[in-house]
Amino acid sequence: MPQEQHRATSRILDLLELLSGADGAGYTLTELSQALHIPKSSLFSIIHTLEERRYVHCDKHSGQYSIGVSAYVLGASFPAEQSLAVLHRVMEEVVARCRETCQLGVLDQGNILYLEKVDSPQAIRLISRVGDRLPANATALGKALLSGLSDEEVHTLYAAGLPRLTSHTVTELPQLLEQLAQIRSGGLAAEREECAQQLACWAVPLRRNGRVFAALSVSAPLFRCTADKETLVCRCLRDAREELEQLAGARGFSLLE
Repeated sequence: MPQEQHRATSRILDLLELLSGADGAGYTLTELSQALHIPKSSLFSIIHTLEERRYVHCDKHSGQYSIGVSAYVLGASFPAEQSLAVLHRVMEEVVARCRETCQLGVLDQGNILYLEKVDSPQAIRLISRVGDRLPANATALGKALLSGLSDEEVHTLYAAGLPRLTSHTVTELPQLLEQLAQIRSGGLAAEREECAQQLACWAVPLRRNGRVFAALSVSAPLFRCTADKETLVCRCLRDAREELEQLAGARGFSLLE
């Protein structure tokens, strides 16, 4: 049975995660208090300490807080940095071949966390950014990641039900489990307008020692999703999976370690 989270530590992490996802914008103390549901009296001591340690920066003119330099230094020390450099090169090759946006993500409880992205060179393309999180059941990337779990683990993960993003999102667990079984059997994960209108996506899980450590996806607007384009995207993803899994085995890298 999972242990109860330490309240003060959870508040610190919630604060840092909120600021890291602000895409350059800042929050006042009042806005942070409202967004995190933490009394300002309790939040003040936390944010003061983080500011002193430079994990949080305060703009003295606006009174807004943003992520600080120490957080960037800490993130840069993550051992996956070298792995991401290898992955990025392969992703660039995928985009060069199919001319659509390629993304890499890992599973973060019931969500996917986007770790890397290479944009399509075309004017009309997916708008997203590294650091975003989305419900795993609503994306091809997420389904590829969920295929690494057992059915029992997926049941536990979504005990409260499957989140819905659009009218096309899979929200019935039996249907999701059926799709995951097909992915485990070697199929590609796919979705059309489950995450966003007028967008399709395909994805493959990446495995090392039989364990899914990440997933790779290609997204394209529906008006470019011809049969030829889908065939090309799927071929690119399979080729990239083969290369990345060989590299993972040879070099011993994994984003989970």
